[in-house]
Amino acid sequence: MASKKPHFDRLRPALTARRPKGSSGHMQQTLLPAVLSVLTFLFLGMPAAPCASAAPDTWQVFVGTYTGRDSKGIYRLTLDMKTGKLSSAEFAAETPSPSFLALDPRGRYLYAVNEVTRFKDQPTGSVSAFAIAEDGSLTFLNDEASGGGAPCHVVVDASGRHVFAANYVGGSVSVLPVDKEGRLKPASAVIQHKGSSVNPRRQEGPHAHGVYLDRGDRHLLVTDLGLDQVLVYRFDSNAGALSPAEPPHGSLTPGAGPRHLALHPDGRHAYVLNELDCTITIFSYNRRRGELARLDSVSTLRDGETVQPGYSTAEIMIHPGGRFLYSSNRGHDTIAVFAVEERGGRLGLVEHESSGGRTPRSFGIDPTGTYLLAANQDSGNLVVFRIDSETGALTPTGQTVAVPRPVCVVFREGK
Repeated sequence: MASKKPHFDRLRPALTARRPKGSSGHMQQTLLPAVLSVLTFLFLGMPAAPCASAAPDTWQVFVGTYTGRDSKGIYRLTLDMKTGKLSSAEFAAETPSPSFLALDPRGRYLYAVNEVTRFKDQPTGSVSAFAIAEDGSLTFLNDEASGGGAPCHVVVDASGRHVFAANYVGGSVSVLPVDKEGRLKPASAVIQHKGSSVNPRRQEGPHAHGVYLDRGDRHLLVTDLGLDQVLVYRFDSNAGALSPAEPPHGSLTPGAGPRHLALHPDGRHAYVLNELDCTITIFSYNRRRGELARLDSVSTLRDGETVQPGYSTAEIMIHPGGRFLYSSNRGHDTIAVFAVEERGGRLGLVEHESSGGRTPRSFGIDPTGTYLLAANQDSGNLVVFRIDSETGALTPTGQTVAVPRPVCVVFREGK
């Protein structure tokens, strides 16, 4: 296993005091959230993750899956924040292949892509809307065409008035307005990507893979695996329209295959996870212009390892406090943990932790930054890890829950 210290000097003083796994560290756990809040505000000019005292005792957990065989749609669980215990999975809603989910800002509605290529006899996928009751039960509201085949990622704007979808097979991105009752309206914008890149099997055409809004919802960033680009669009919230930013995209190494993206809470850095070559590309980000400037690239594998047949990346997330970054490696079946440099945004490797199953697809980090839940698609389980608040390293809690073909994990406050 890799060293728990990152590979640059600036972060070492903050990491060398890490307590051994398994120690109680009660006083550190009690005082550290408040200390981190002050330090994060001073260094980054932003609030840290909520302190433990202000956090709810439980979170509702929704899991998107691929349907067929033993999965019917969306599943619901409960995470106990005091014990780290995850309840058994309950079936929440039947809908075809809801691979990725997104909550509206107030937690009233849940939106799911339906990763299919036919919807109402049309060559397109769809997006479904659900109302969420206080107990976490779901009521289907409606569905609408996504504007392209196999939508694979979804996000909701800060107002809750627009839903965005990335269509993988269709190679397009769409905007779907939302009415006052949370129902979806027909797409107000569909942007078709064009082009290809160097991998003839995976990059023969555009494959939009992720949609991400920057702070203030000024721009939408779209990772396109087929183009080796992150396309940037200005978003007009009044018209529900998209237009290319200037410059219109940031470029990746040919053959990298950008899949997902994480925007740092400071608003100044973007981290692009590349599926095909198992790397993370670090960009500086100008929020005013929506401009990406490449800074660096690191491997998601261990030092000296090369990409083997069956290896690919899947998910990338920033810890709520902004100090750590996580990415999943399929085939390698690990979660890579990185520390984030305070000023320059560079990444230092902390460790690789087994995902506790086969083919870790996505994962979720609870809003307090205490636990990470890894969704292992091929072994059909969710595995709970406690996050070390000093180094970001992961410790398995022993909690493993069966969920059929899990892909996406989202959290909502409540029991």
